[in-house]
Amino acid sequence: MTDSTLTISRLIDAPRALVWAAWSDPRHFEKWWIPEPMECRVVKMDLRPGGGFETLMREGPGEFQPHVEGCFLEIAPMQRIVFTTVLKEGWQPIDPWLAMTSIVTMADEGAGTRYVAQALHRTPEESAKHVELGFHDGWGTVIDQLARLAERLRQ
Repeated sequence: MTDSTLTISRLIDAPRALVWAAWSDPRHFEKWWIPEPMECRVVKMDLRPGGGFETLMREGPGEFQPHVEGCFLEIAPMQRIVFTTVLKEGWQPIDPWLAMTSIVTMADEGAGTRYVAQALHRTPEESAKHVELGFHDGWGTVIDQLARLAERLRQ
C-alpha cells in the first residue's frame, strides 16, 4: 500500500471457516494471539463496527498487563476484519503506545486459506519502529500459531 504499511501473508492448511472460528471465538483467540510462552486474555471482542477489542498479556505467573486496546472498524465474516488502536469501544479516541490500523483478510486458496495481515501506520517512521519492535517475527509467530490451531480444529 504505502511505505508506512507492513504486510505479512501465510497459506494456512485449513478451510476459511476454521480460520475464522480461531479468530472470532475468544476461547480460541487466546491460544494464538500472543507468541508463546506468553499468555493472552481477551477482555473485549465485540465483532461489529464500533465494538471494543481489548487483550491482556502475561509472561509467567505474574499479573496480566495491557496488550491491545482498540475498536473494530469493519467486520465481513470469514473475509475481512479491520481494527484500529487509535479508537476504543464506541469510537472513543485514545492515545495508544503504538498507533495503527490493521486489516486482516482471509480468502480461499486451493484447499486452504490465504491469510493476509496488514499494519497501517501514520508515518514511515512509526512503521520502522514497529519493525524494530519485531513485527515480522512477532506477527509471523502468531500467524503460525493461528495456523496450527485452525489445522487442529479441522480434526
